[in-house]
Amino acid sequence: MIIAEVKESFLMAMSALAAHKLRSALTLLGVLVGVFSIIIVMTAMRALQNVMETELSQLGAQTFIVSKWPAMFVKGPEDWEKYWRRLNIRYPVVLQLKQRATLARSVGAETWLWHGEVSSRYATTNPDIGMRGITPEIFSARNLVIEQGRGLLESDLESTRSVCVLGSALAKKLFPYGSPIDENVKFHGVSYLVVGVLAAKGAMLGGDQDNFLLAPLTTGLNRFGWDRSLDILVQARNQAAFDDTVEQVRGILRTLRKVPPGAEDDFEINSNDSLIQQFKSLTLAVRIGVTVVSSIALLAAGVGIMNIMLVSVTERTREIGIRRAVGAKKRNIMTQFIMEAISICQVGGVIGVLLGIGGGNLAALYLKVPPVIPFDWVLIGLVICSLVGIIFGTYPAYKAANLDPIESLRYE
Repeated sequence: MIIAEVKESFLMAMSALAAHKLRSALTLLGVLVGVFSIIIVMTAMRALQNVMETELSQLGAQTFIVSKWPAMFVKGPEDWEKYWRRLNIRYPVVLQLKQRATLARSVGAETWLWHGEVSSRYATTNPDIGMRGITPEIFSARNLVIEQGRGLLESDLESTRSVCVLGSALAKKLFPYGSPIDENVKFHGVSYLVVGVLAAKGAMLGGDQDNFLLAPLTTGLNRFGWDRSLDILVQARNQAAFDDTVEQVRGILRTLRKVPPGAEDDFEINSNDSLIQQFKSLTLAVRIGVTVVSSIALLAAGVGIMNIMLVSVTERTREIGIRRAVGAKKRNIMTQFIMEAISICQVGGVIGVLLGIGGGNLAALYLKVPPVIPFDWVLIGLVICSLVGIIFGTYPAYKAANLDPIESLRYE
């Protein structure tokens, strides 16, 4: 009985919308804009978040990073100066940590050394190729897979050999006709022997993740200067020992860097989970701002719907009188008008959702990240539309249900 009544009210509501197309379109426009603004931003951010979480999760299992600078920095100049004044994490500290960190499976270090062009006997690249100095432990810590040849060895580090491992895209540019193994490349005028090629990772956010070369850290520091801060990557033996390993490394570094008891660390420790949490915290303000602005738009749309519904009640006074005369109850009249308000909101909401998903995924395609559909926000948006219809349609429906049937029949 209730289902049949709701179905009948829905059909009458859709007939009323079709009978006043322009008015209905202008009324649902406010709902459309509010829902569209929420969905387009949430879709784009969800696509970006998925890619960032994948990228931030590329550390190896049970791995954390120790660095001078925070992984994500959005604070003011005073905080920037605090980080800038910290001592650099230099190579001797890495060696001492490696000896003392008994709970760690491995301790490695890396740093970006320089950017420039790389040349082979076949081709020369643009001057935007980055060279990264690493220790051998970085391959497992970063989940770097060797596709051809070998990785860098401890002997390469100790002898400061001029050898390198190429990213997949760089290898294809420099050696389009064959294998680059045992070939020479030049970076900043210095020749390096290619000993390995990494497996491809692909593009992210419009950039190529395979367009770089790796050299032994000591070789790079000899060429580009030792006075630079390194990132230390530490792997715990297992997940159970992860927290203990972090605390042991923290204590060793505080001792090596002479941090006074009670003072905060003068270095940052980040893991996969903490990096992902930082990214979510950074985007939280954007999501809250969009939600507030969209809520204002939906509130304005709700007021517009209430006004239109009040006009509709006045226009349809005689119709209401006839329905009451043939046996319709107040509940039936209220259901009809509330259903009409909900229908207006839902039509606007569905169009807003479709446009929002389309617009958000266009942004995702522009950034070259996989498209997504944020089902949770789609559901939230449609539920909000129903609530707006119920809240702002109740008063006009109540007014319609309480019209005097005799007076309504006389209304011209």
